Amino acid sequence: MVDSAAPPPPDLVWLGQVPVHADAPSETNAIGIWENIPRSVAYQRRWNLHVPSAAKAAYRNATHGLVTVDLGDVPQTMYATTSDLTIPAHLADVRWPALDALPQLTTLKISGPDRGLTNALTTHPIIQNLVWDDPPHTIDLSRTHLTTLKLSGTGLQRLRLPRGLIDLYLTGEPPEAVEAAEEGRWIHLSMASSARAVPHGLHGLRRLNLQASGDLSLIAFEALTDLECLHICWNRPHGGLLDASDLSGFSRLHTLRLTDAYGVDASSLPHPATSMRLLEVNGIRRSQSEVLMARYRSTPVQATVWGAKSDVWLAANIDNPLRDWVDDDERAGAAACKAYTSALRAIDRLPVDNPATAIAAQQILQNLVEKLNTIDERFEIIDTLRREEAADAFFALAQRLGVADSKAADWFDEWRDF
Repeated sequence: MVDSAAPPPPDLVWLGQVPVHADAPSETNAIGIWENIPRSVAYQRRWNLHVPSAAKAAYRNATHGLVTVDLGDVPQTMYATTSDLTIPAHLADVRWPALDALPQLTTLKISGPDRGLTNALTTHPIIQNLVWDDPPHTIDLSRTHLTTLKLSGTGLQRLRLPRGLIDLYLTGEPPEAVEAAEEGRWIHLSMASSARAVPHGLHGLRRLNLQASGDLSLIAFEALTDLECLHICWNRPHGGLLDASDLSGFSRLHTLRLTDAYGVDASSLPHPATSMRLLEVNGIRRSQSEVLMARYRSTPVQATVWGAKSDVWLAANIDNPLRDWVDDDERAGAAACKAYTSALRAIDRLPVDNPATAIAAQQILQNLVEKLNTIDERFEIIDTLRREEAADAFFALAQRLGVADSKAADWFDEWRDF
């Protein structure tokens, strides 16, 4: 369900309206956004038209009991309804028919050589998500049924994609060339801006997510003349946006989203006379937020800003992973940032090569979680998103201390009340 106050994306075309069904609830806890509606339609169309009847039947009739899956290593016992599976990296010869025992398997994770993976994907149409680390130089996935593909590593040169792919994540070095339907028109690409320009074969992209560090120039992406929606998310250091004031090369760009844009000067943003109609900024200096809103007031551009923060706050907390909690509650956010900073400083003071360090490290991590418990008990601020942010911060500190991931996960779950 979509918030009625949220404006529809500029590229949606109204075809008409129908009355609300009598059984539709007036309220819901589900959170939806306009952009997910076309995606949901595409997923349903894929299921209706492209998934074979036998695969649908096997999916629906999957038992809830345990099955034995022998991929060529030690046989594993797992539920028949398992949806996510990692292929062991050391297996040189994978027994792919073993996947038949998992009719609801939708996500595969693998690293290294193909080992028969692409052929297995063509015969398992329910598998639609693939995560592949360090793939070979050439990948041909054109006959698979994937809708989401995540690739990381270096050395990938050529990539052939299936017609139904929707989301492509390139977290490492992008391939030199990509073969995709209509030059990638139906693909939503996410990649690092530090990489070279968007690969050849994807110049028909309409939606692009960029992970940026430092100043970002859009010149490297000027070949994307069909671009309609651009989302830029900055990591440290938080730089500015260059060459974006006139958008002369992006005549179809209607939506610009900026996240953690603490280095962005409002005067560098697109001029209101461009094609842009929607500007959303999550995280910006408060001084620039005021200039931004004044720039687009009484123009066709609908500008929205969340998470504006003062220069003083950012000077103390810009690198704090819990800094956005202050957007929900100022006192709770300040307390959370203080708890993290205190833990970080305590870690930095620990002596090296001292047997007592391990005990002290555990106590520092436990103190952090207990402080977060207290904050949540008082302010009820930790929802799903904040819990994930707390976990990421905790695991990063644990890794810095040399704590094994499995042990850190056990500690976090044992100590937290949220």
